[in-house]
Amino acid sequence: MANVSVIIPTFNRAEKVVRAVLSVLSQNFTNLEILVVDDGSRDGTQEALLKFNNKFKYIDHHFNRGVSAARNTGILHSSAPFIAFLDSDDYWHPEKLSEQISLFKGNSKVSVCQTEEIWIRKGVRVNPKKRHLKPSGDVFLPSLKLCLVSPSAVILKRSVLEHVGLFDESLPACEDYDLWLRISCRYPVYLIKRPLVVREGGHPDQLSARYKAMDRFRIQSLVKLIKSGVLNEEQLLWTFEELSIKCRIYGTGCLKRGKVDEGKFWLNLPESLKKNPTASPAL
Repeated sequence: MANVSVIIPTFNRAEKVVRAVLSVLSQNFTNLEILVVDDGSRDGTQEALLKFNNKFKYIDHHFNRGVSAARNTGILHSSAPFIAFLDSDDYWHPEKLSEQISLFKGNSKVSVCQTEEIWIRKGVRVNPKKRHLKPSGDVFLPSLKLCLVSPSAVILKRSVLEHVGLFDESLPACEDYDLWLRISCRYPVYLIKRPLVVREGGHPDQLSARYKAMDRFRIQSLVKLIKSGVLNEEQLLWTFEELSIKCRIYGTGCLKRGKVDEGKFWLNLPESLKKNPTASPAL
């Protein structure tokens, strides 16, 4: 049985996904299975992957259901005790999996870890800003601001997902922000300080380019987390503080665009949730 299940969701990225698969097959850690979940591609993705001669499991969604559904399909069809994700436009250095598995073997308390990354934007290497620097250990508080865990850099124990649940398929974007908050409020996320992932961005088909009002989805995640009842008192305070900040920014933006009722709703949301935590606001 494989020790690591590598899940690669893809949609209309035939050339990129070939490179991603090659980077997994080039790992010096070989006790793995690869699952490519084609989320309804129409660009010859399946044909491009034929060259690998069945070295991985290919799953075709037949129509586009979104990256969360694709990752969840991969998880449900996988079998290994450790799960790693690789977005189809990213790729790994050969030592990526071996270094992470060594960390797990050396410390039984580690359930989730990620590595540093090299960022490429529109073909040019860029340095992350200070606010994007990855912490190690208890990352919940800084992760409330923005997503500090990259799917392509992570390995986690299957038991973690069995505990916190899978990706939220109702979120069209920020699904990783949502999952890492559900994980980091319960588990430390450790960092290997070597850039073992190349992460490409700046594509017009990326979710961050398609959805301009990303904070709306982050607000949904924070509300869901507050209502879940899993946060301790300090975490709950931090989450309400960040919810207030994001609602103020988003609500003010609505008012500036003339959406008065919508703006008032978002501005009032944190206080109304404090008064009635069991309420189900129409987000």
